[in-house]
Amino acid sequence: MASASLIALIFLCLAWELWLAPLRPGGSWLVLKALPLLAPLMGILKGRRYTYQWAPMLVLAYFAEGVVRAWSDNGLSAALAVAEIMLSTVFFFASVTYARLSAPSRTVR
Repeated sequence: MASASLIALIFLCLAWELWLAPLRPGGSWLVLKALPLLAPLMGILKGRRYTYQWAPMLVLAYFAEGVVRAWSDNGLSAALAVAEIMLSTVFFFASVTYARLSAPSRTVR
C-alpha cells in the first residue's frame, strides 16, 4: 500500500506540473517537487523499516501543499490537489502501520 501510494504520488506530481494543470503553459519548475519523493523510494520498495519511520514526515509537506492548493485553486488543479491529499494520507498511515508492526519488540522469537 505504501509503495503504490508513493509511486502514484510521484507520478501525480510529475503529470500535474508538466501536462495536466501546470502553473505556466508548457510546464513549470514546480515539477521538481517530485524529486524529494525519490529519496525514500528504494527504501520503501526494499521494506527498510528505518525508511518507513522517516518517510511519513516527508510526505506531510505534500499533504500541506494539497490542502493549500485544494483551498485556493479551481478546476482540475483543485481536483489534483485532493488526489494529492488522499495519496499522501494513504502513504502516511500505511508507512506508520508498517513501521509499528515491524518493530523489533513485536516480532516473534
